[in-house]
Amino acid sequence: MTVSETQAAYGRWARAYDWFVRLLPGLDGLRAGAVADLDLERGDTVVDLGCGTGANLPHLREAVGPTGTVVGVDLTPGMLAAAERRIETAGWRNVHLVQGDAARPPVDGVDGVLGTFVVGMLADPAAGVRAWLDRLTSGGRVAVLEATRTTHPAGGVLNPVFDSLVAAGAPGNGSDSDASRTLDARVTEARDALAVEGSLLRDERRVAGFVRTLVAEQRA
Repeated sequence: MTVSETQAAYGRWARAYDWFVRLLPGLDGLRAGAVADLDLERGDTVVDLGCGTGANLPHLREAVGPTGTVVGVDLTPGMLAAAERRIETAGWRNVHLVQGDAARPPVDGVDGVLGTFVVGMLADPAAGVRAWLDRLTSGGRVAVLEATRTTHPAGGVLNPVFDSLVAAGAPGNGSDSDASRTLDARVTEARDALAVEGSLLRDERRVAGFVRTLVAEQRA
């Protein structure tokens, strides 16, 4: 796809996720937990890939403190504009934004990489998370927070709703009935790559199974 087509597709996915995450209880707590999983210290450098409007930035900035550095990367100018307003309102001088592709992070030598609700948008999630691990310093961590279909006993009732929301945001304007299964497959591919290329520290399902958390560490 062209850049403009990719941005349009990302925008449709983003709207679907926006509707879905509004239904998730404690989403901000899930974001904070993913940041905590990165085990950051004051003065560290951390990157939020697919930062969107900047919902993770307050948690990341708190983790690294005023002496650390936070970099938000997103492909869509409108998302970055909203994130920039958040940064300006907060007065953060150590939080920066870059327009770029999460599959090819325009950073290197960082202490942590966070990806929330972005792995499912990558055409090759295994290659994507391998690139994330490659950008880390020794002992650095990747944390992934992603929406998936649930294996919970109530999934027979709840999964069709999730399927509809994901299909509505997928390329093709809602015509892809298998979009949610594609999403699941991509998250699993990312998980397997993190386990092979790094040290997988966590693979956990929460919120009735609709949210999956993956954490991996760069091997020394």
